[in-house]
Amino acid sequence: MTGAAGVHDVSAALRAVSGVAGVSVNLAAGQATVQFDAAGSAPRPRVADLSAALAAAGYSVPPARAVYPVSGMTCAACVHHVTGAIGAVPGVSGVSVNLASATAAVTHLPGAVTPDALAAAVADAGYHLDTVNIADHDADADAAAAARRNPRAAEEKQLRIRLVVAMLAAAALLLGSFPALPWTPALLSLWWYPLALWAVATPVQLWAGWPFYTAGWAGLRRRQPNMHTLIALGTSVAYGYSVVIVILGLMGRASPLHDGLHFDMAAVIVALILLGRWLETRALSRASDAIGQLLDLRPPVAHLLADDGAITDTPVARVRVDDRLAVRPGERIPVDGIVVSGATTVDESALTGESRPVDKAGGDPLSAGALNGNGGITMRATRVGADTTLAQIIRLVEEAQGSAAPAQRLADRVAARFVPAVGVIALAAALLWLFLGPEPPARYAMMTLVAVFIIACPCALGLATPTAIIVGVGRAAQRGILIRNAAALETAHRVTLVAVDKTGTLTAGRPQITAIVPAPGVSEGDVILWAASAEQLSEHPVGQAVVRRAQDAGAALLPASDFTAHRGAGVTATVNARSVAVGNAALMDANAIAPAPELSAAASRLAAGGATPLFVAVDGRMLGVIAAADTVQPHAPAAVAALRSLGVGVVMLTGDRTEVAAAVASACGIDECHAGMLPADKSHAIARRQAAGHRVAMVGDGINDAPALAQADVGIAMGAGSDIARATADITLMRNDLTAVATALRLSRATMRTIRQNLFWAFFYNALLIPVAAGALYPVFAAAGGVPPGLGFFFGEAGFLNPILAA
Repeated sequence: MTGAAGVHDVSAALRAVSGVAGVSVNLAAGQATVQFDAAGSAPRPRVADLSAALAAAGYSVPPARAVYPVSGMTCAACVHHVTGAIGAVPGVSGVSVNLASATAAVTHLPGAVTPDALAAAVADAGYHLDTVNIADHDADADAAAAARRNPRAAEEKQLRIRLVVAMLAAAALLLGSFPALPWTPALLSLWWYPLALWAVATPVQLWAGWPFYTAGWAGLRRRQPNMHTLIALGTSVAYGYSVVIVILGLMGRASPLHDGLHFDMAAVIVALILLGRWLETRALSRASDAIGQLLDLRPPVAHLLADDGAITDTPVARVRVDDRLAVRPGERIPVDGIVVSGATTVDESALTGESRPVDKAGGDPLSAGALNGNGGITMRATRVGADTTLAQIIRLVEEAQGSAAPAQRLADRVAARFVPAVGVIALAAALLWLFLGPEPPARYAMMTLVAVFIIACPCALGLATPTAIIVGVGRAAQRGILIRNAAALETAHRVTLVAVDKTGTLTAGRPQITAIVPAPGVSEGDVILWAASAEQLSEHPVGQAVVRRAQDAGAALLPASDFTAHRGAGVTATVNARSVAVGNAALMDANAIAPAPELSAAASRLAAGGATPLFVAVDGRMLGVIAAADTVQPHAPAAVAALRSLGVGVVMLTGDRTEVAAAVASACGIDECHAGMLPADKSHAIARRQAAGHRVAMVGDGINDAPALAQADVGIAMGAGSDIARATADITLMRNDLTAVATALRLSRATMRTIRQNLFWAFFYNALLIPVAAGALYPVFAAAGGVPPGLGFFFGEAGFLNPILAA
């Protein structure tokens, strides 16, 4: 909003929404307060409608984002229910629930949603949401750090306790009731023994299996049955069936008493399901350990250096910008900063994937989490807390691991209808065998009902995609590749063409002086001295390269005045009371300076080789030619070859001159290059290739690459590039190494291969075994004269699947 007109527009837009009774707009605070009559007949205005009205008027409400741990989810149906519960809270505009990381990322209008409201909605659905927003806590906060390091630690511990109780009881029930054991007949002849079996089975059913009841009932109450519902119903049928038999036996209405007892079946099923849940939780904790490894990079304390030289250990969270810190050999850098004094080598491999230590001296930047080498240094903090590079990496990895990939949509759609469909199949099969099954029909109907309920677990559907995404994003981060979200990771595997910028991508991005050609009777030292003295006030990269070359040669620059930069041509200045011009042929022509034929020929030869020739003239006399060139990155040819080995084409898009672009493309092994391109030209070039059927990835590092990065299917920014390039990109490479592009594409392909395999087996397993559990093999075995002896334990005497095997 700007001015009174903005206030008027916002007020009018909000008042037009049905149910709004009053609006108060505060321009200074950038807030609008909406009043409505909660007890009146008019409907309460929805936050979504208010936001939509503002958007139609040309304004927007910036969303807030929070990430909360969620416990109790076991399958894709659980994800669907939690998503629906959170999404129904007024003010929530987006929800991404990740089964593998046990988190819910909630996007909402600030002030319109409270954590307690979200927790209440999730609890009503039968799950638990922890109100600690782990995305808003510093890594030192105990609750947030523990949740980020291992979001399933508490759930794993609880499952382990319940599992131990259930397995001990199930083992006792099996040993006490399995017909083939020699002592079973004697025990079952005792009148009180079925009561003992009942007593042992009850804690398993009602304590170890209690989470199935609470979550399952919540699903039924909301008319959204879940996996817990199936397990609770299946085990309750076996347990309840056995309880009825025992009670009837005590009343003298059933003999022999032990016929039809299935306490062991119910207990073993609970124990096996808990075992599967515990193993799954442990596996997920290990899959998501990338966050824990990143958190471990940050030391707990920093050595704060006082003005008098005294050193005090202080928690890293208390370090402030401009604090001076001492870093000892072998310690990790606590915050981002710059070296004040001392020299050392720093291992940044955990952040950038670069295996070689980097030399650091006065003025060089340092990143939190990097490992100091053998030198002690003093540093000044420049970024602390959530602003450090390490904290931003952790945040990006968390958001990417918690995002949903498009491939998950199919599984989510299936899971939403899966449990009700299984319930219908189980009841239909039970009724079928109750009326048409072999003797005793009630027993086989019960076994079919239990087997179908238990075997139809959509857990694999829910875990197929997020588990692979968590591992893929984590492995990428360990290699210095930051992936913004799961959609980018999925899209990258389809890339068929990589478009690369030249400067800072294929080349070092820092011009160097590659040749000096003096005029007859002039030394190279004189040429570089007069040129550097004139360029010392220039901010142009080529001018700075000239100054560096003179300084490296030990030249003492002469004082300069009347400096003028001529855009696209060069510079002029007065040096030691003499007129100096450094630039291209156009600048020389403008100053009526004619280069000697041999210097013109040298300039043409240098330009043909990809260098930028600079003429140097003093008082109208040409002293020589300097060649400046941006050198090719050592790894660029190998990176291009690696992309081609993946079947991916490479094209160069650059704004540089044609001869420079051709020289760099030739050195890198790129066959197609386009020079002299403006930012819009790069974007249009990518759009044309997309229209031709290519999936294009754009790799760049500059502001002028931002439109192309946004246009590409996958935008890849070099880590040393501008902030705007990284903000536009889908993938950021933490080091200027183009070989990481091929690594990112390989990771994407491997991740998608895993996801496809996971989804295939999840669907195939259910499609194959649900009919078997429903009794589809009974007619086959009946026609064959019975179940073969070797399959008796699996299918009994009649051909119905053993519910224990279903579990």
